[in-house]
Amino acid sequence: MRILLVRHADAGRHDPTRWPDDTLRPLTDTGRRRHRRVARRLRRRGLVPTRLLSSPWLRAWESAEITSRGTRGPAPEACGALAESPELASLRRALGDCDEAAVVGFVGHEPWLSEFASLLLTGSLAGLAIDFPKSGVMSIAAPGLHPGEGTLEFLWRPKGD
Repeated sequence: MRILLVRHADAGRHDPTRWPDDTLRPLTDTGRRRHRRVARRLRRRGLVPTRLLSSPWLRAWESAEITSRGTRGPAPEACGALAESPELASLRRALGDCDEAAVVGFVGHEPWLSEFASLLLTGSLAGLAIDFPKSGVMSIAAPGLHPGEGTLEFLWRPKGD
């Protein structure tokens, strides 16, 4: 399976006066534009998710919707486990059975995505330090969501970073 880890697009700085509940902070216009380019790049490269799971936080959900439209892939599915410290058992339950040819997108936040990648690649949450930019995409080939069994394919930084 190919696992695409996608960090949400730019949502500006946390501002408790505008968004007392930070889970409701939306994307900026710049973030939306940049993420549309990332989604189109995925489609052009043939990296269309067969499943797209997203954190339910607004900025990740909006990024997942942009990814879905831009790749012409499936609609996003809410996955609360992507808004928490990564626990592979929870993510496996959310994913369910998956074909080995599947391209599964996970849209979420930092530092959780870096920890998730580290778990897949090294078997440890802290085994790898990653500078994962907003709207960045990391591809990992793996037989499933199991510690240390993944192989890094690429880490894309969005244009302009």
